[in-house]
Amino acid sequence: MIDTAGLADLGTVGIGTVETMFDGLNDIAFFIKDTEGRYLSINRTMVRRCGARHKHEVIGKTALELFPRALAESYFAQDRKVMDSGAPIDKHLELHIYPGRSRGWCITRKMPLRDQDGTVIGLIGTSRDLGLPDDLHPAYRQIAQIAQHIRDHYQDNVCLQALAAQAGLSLSRVERLFQKVFHHSPRQMLLQCRLSAAREIIAGNPGIRIAQVAYECGYTDHSAFSRQFKAYVGMSPTDYGRQVERGVM
Repeated sequence: MIDTAGLADLGTVGIGTVETMFDGLNDIAFFIKDTEGRYLSINRTMVRRCGARHKHEVIGKTALELFPRALAESYFAQDRKVMDSGAPIDKHLELHIYPGRSRGWCITRKMPLRDQDGTVIGLIGTSRDLGLPDDLHPAYRQIAQIAQHIRDHYQDNVCLQALAAQAGLSLSRVERLFQKVFHHSPRQMLLQCRLSAAREIIAGNPGIRIAQVAYECGYTDHSAFSRQFKAYVGMSPTDYGRQVERGVM
């Protein structure tokens, strides 16, 4: 069951209620981990993914103790990135283990957990099964690689046509699969990556020149960047920086 001491250290309120709620969802795995990657809270779907029968068989263990090494190392690296950067990941397409230990595709979201001082002390996440076994949907591997390339190289001149060709897919098929899996297009994902990065840059250095932020996030036209930032955040980059300086954001 829940490691209440660990959860108390996380400062999490009402986590038992949240866990119980997720216990009723058969296609979504729910988990909370500490900074060492140990599971502190999970739902029944997560138990089945781990090939276990009871929660106590999983609580206190890490992904390296529960999953095939290649998958476990990718999960661990992902966890470290979330906790080290303090930035969440959303709609991440990746392979996971389905009940029965077959490999299938899922959409994962992870967010850092912070204490009252703002220090990252763990993470909370969900992983939604797409019901798509890897051996029946090989195109999803290519889509995952394209999505990861966009996330890693958003500041560059990303050519979606070239990425599709490298994956052996047409651009129209890539766009259809993106809409099916992520509910937005590759171009929208690129835009979100750039603007999320811009928000992090400004938050860390609110006095930075807007033209520099635009350049660092892959924009050649800082006026276009400002328009898109305002549409995404609800205020201009300059106003956002002022809010950060005042401690409002």
